[in-house]
Parts: sequence; structure tokens; C-alpha cells
Amino acid sequence: MRLGVLDVGSNTVHLLVVDAHRGAHPWPLHSEKAALRLAERLDDDGNIEAQAVDDLIHAVDNAQRSAQEMGTEGLITLATSAVRDATNGEEVLARVHDETGIDLQVLAGDDEARLTFLAVRRWFGWSAGKLLVLDIGGGSLEVAAGVDELPEVALSVPLGAGRLTRDWLREDPATPESVEALTDYVTTALNDAAARVSKIGPFDRVAATSKTFRTLARLSGAAPSAAGLRAPRSLTLTGLHQTVGFVRRLSSAALAELEGVSPRRAHQLMAGAVVAETAMWRLGVRELDICPWALREGVILRYLDQLGS
Repeated sequence: MRLGVLDVGSNTVHLLVVDAHRGAHPWPLHSEKAALRLAERLDDDGNIEAQAVDDLIHAVDNAQRSAQEMGTEGLITLATSAVRDATNGEEVLARVHDETGIDLQVLAGDDEARLTFLAVRRWFGWSAGKLLVLDIGGGSLEVAAGVDELPEVALSVPLGAGRLTRDWLREDPATPESVEALTDYVTTALNDAAARVSKIGPFDRVAATSKTFRTLARLSGAAPSAAGLRAPRSLTLTGLHQTVGFVRRLSSAALAELEGVSPRRAHQLMAGAVVAETAMWRLGVRELDICPWALREGVILRYLDQLGS
């Protein structure tokens, strides 16, 4: 069957259309994104700004039309950290529904972590053993760990690259003082996650998803996207530390010129790098593998599993 997932994230509104059925690999047919950066477009009261809401409605409507043109039999819709945490989140959801007919389902942070973990587990299989998964988004960091398809630990920490860029790194390039202050903040914010993860470690495999981790791995020498999804990619803490030292000296304009760096997210890379390095250090991770599947694939897999129950 042909399924679509419409994901309203903190950075993008992303439509993914796949052909899939229970027990089979979901084959991607179409992907389109609108870069809205909702996590950065908040007023002083934590409301998503009016123009950003208008842009969101336009993006959702376009994605819905694309899904219809692709002949999708079902469209799964979800919203994550940016809408979930916004002061006017309920109003935004109501406007989206009134103007597009789309009923966005707000995903709780721990559910986001669980679904991402499911996708990574299916990608690497049971041979991955006890698995730890990290995912840096625009608004939050998801951490999940366990030996089954349902993780023993699943949590979300408000350490997204967009959120932290907005709140902590207002200079370009960031000053050493602001990077140090952000690092201290992230270190403290990870206390609970580190304590919970340490209780069920050590891990047979650590994996990471998200554009942030893929970009950092590429800058550290991992295979380019042209090598395909199945090309093995990894990131070591040592390599990441060297990359962070390089990234912190460059402006977002200079970073955007580098291969593997999205111009639209270049300004978030420093904050994302701080989260990645600090999380690996706090969680005792020396090396991790990059997984191409993440939340959207997890949503599709769970949907197909439920069809057969």
C-alpha cells in the first residue's frame, strides 16, 4: 500500500511517501520538505509567530496536495517539539485543521524516542544487541535504549539545535564564552538521561539519526550521501571533538560552503555539535553508527504492525 507521513518538525515540514506492507521494507517514492524553522520563530511569550503559522498552513496544504497526487491510501500526520512546546500550540493546531482539514497529531517526546528506536532497531536488526539511540532535532534530543523493539528507556530533552541556537548562540560565529556557557547548560540538562542510561548499559551498539549527526559524521570523514543509504557511516568522539574545534571558528556562511552542510541549517551546526559531543561524553559513547531511518520510518513501521494485529 502507498502511505504518506506528514511530519511537522522543529526545522521542516516533511512529507515522505512510501510503498510498504507489513513485513516488508518501506520503499521511498517521494520526499519533499519546507524549511520553516518553527523552533526559532517564537515571540517572547513562547508563541509561534503569526507569519510562521501562515507558512505552516501553506506548507501543510501543499504537502497534502502532493500526497493526493501520489495516490496515497493513507496520510499519517504528526507534530513534534516545536508545536508541542509552543504556548499557542493548541491554537496553531486548530488553525491548521480549520484551513487545511488536516488534524495534526502531537507526538509526546518519549513516544518520539520510542518510534525512532523502533526504526533503528529494524534497520540494524537483532544482531545489534543492546542498543542505544540518539536523535538531535531542532527542538529536542531524543534518547532511547534497550534490547527489544520497545526500549527500556525513552526520553526527550529540550536540547534541539534550533532551540539552543535561538537561546544561546546569537553571535555568528559564536563566541568562546557563549559556547562554554551552552556546554555547561547541556551537561547539566543531561544528568537525568545519563543516570537512566547508565543503569542499563553497557551497549552492544550505539546509533544516531538526524541531519545534525549525519552532517557531523560527514565533516569527520564519513561517506557522502552519494554513496547511498547502505554505505556504513560512523562517528567517533575523537573525530567529533576535532570537528567541533573546526566548526566553532567558522561563520554560518562559511559552514554553508562545506560539502555535506545544509545552507539552511548551517547556523544551527555549532549548537548541534555541542549537544552531540556532550551527549556522547556524558553517556560514555566512544563511537556510534549513523542510521538513515528515523522517526518517519518508525511511524510507518508501527502503523503497518498495527494493521496486522
